[in-house]
Amino acid sequence: MSKDYYNLLGIQRTATADDIKKAFRTMAHKYHPDKKGGDEAKFKEVNEAYSVLSDEKKRAEYDAYGRVFSGGAGGGQGGGQGFEGFDGFDFSGFASGQGNGANGFEFDLGDIFSDFFGGQRERVRRGRDISVDIELSFSESVFGAERRMLLNKTSACDTCKGSGAKPGAKMETCKTCNGKGKIREARRSIFGSVQTTRTCDTCQGRGQVPSEKCATCHGAGVNRKQEEIIVKVPVGIEDGEVIRLGGAGEAMQGGSSGDLYVKVHVTRHPLFHREGSNLLMDLSVKLSSALLGDEYTIETLDGNVTVKIPEGIHHGELLRLKGKGVPIDRTRRGDLLIKIVIDLPSKLSKDAKRLVEELKRQGI
Repeated sequence: MSKDYYNLLGIQRTATADDIKKAFRTMAHKYHPDKKGGDEAKFKEVNEAYSVLSDEKKRAEYDAYGRVFSGGAGGGQGGGQGFEGFDGFDFSGFASGQGNGANGFEFDLGDIFSDFFGGQRERVRRGRDISVDIELSFSESVFGAERRMLLNKTSACDTCKGSGAKPGAKMETCKTCNGKGKIREARRSIFGSVQTTRTCDTCQGRGQVPSEKCATCHGAGVNRKQEEIIVKVPVGIEDGEVIRLGGAGEAMQGGSSGDLYVKVHVTRHPLFHREGSNLLMDLSVKLSSALLGDEYTIETLDGNVTVKIPEGIHHGELLRLKGKGVPIDRTRRGDLLIKIVIDLPSKLSKDAKRLVEELKRQGI
């Protein structure tokens, strides 16, 4: 197979038609040559992959033979009607504001190409997301914890509460956008004249500006400062999991705040390791204890407990302490599984050797 079309779109071979459509939109945004950081070669490959996988007949041929024989991208001759730019993707319907791909998929210029020409759809303005790492003890990961941290980030101004106005000052209609918060522009493109809308830079999309600016933030509505964040770690969290705190990221005037992502790192425990809601540990016992039975005091996350070793237990056998594992909910917990490791002596005394030989003669 000369090209892996599924890999180009970042999808599985079992992807549905809707999955293919969504993947194409994502890749088109990413690689379009008119966009900053675009890649024309990649964009052509993405269109080629889409033109094959979005057509049932072509996709079946490609899946069976690794190429297409019925025309269009991937092999053969022929193709769609109208203007076919970028190796086979049909743009003929874009004159009316929509494009029809194979199987009748329709695309809105404001959807796929909004990034390229300034955007026809209003985008939600939001501040940057922040990510931090925290370290938890094994016990904290099992039973939950609370962390307080100081973050130096852009937050809403305490003086004006994010309005950008001096306390007591009035808000006036923005003269740049006449209170609409948006500015419409007409731009020329390969598809002709495209009407675009962008957020007003003067009022940041609010439609109003303060008559007097806040002296603390100079009208920005936000400033950089230290802010205490409380992170509540849920019970049973595992190493590598991420906690999302919505709106705890950086603030933006005229928009919503970003999110805070907290990645958890759990330190190893010297005795236990997790398997789901259960805890596992090894317990070394003497040969005599395994043969005759015994009692051992062991450590658990709830304190020390005494475990009875049954007579004749085997090496590798598991003992179960119910309810000593990881909390599942408010009333249930997993178990503590104890793996028996029989500690065989490396050297026997004369008396011990004589006793073992006697056992051997008895077939034990």
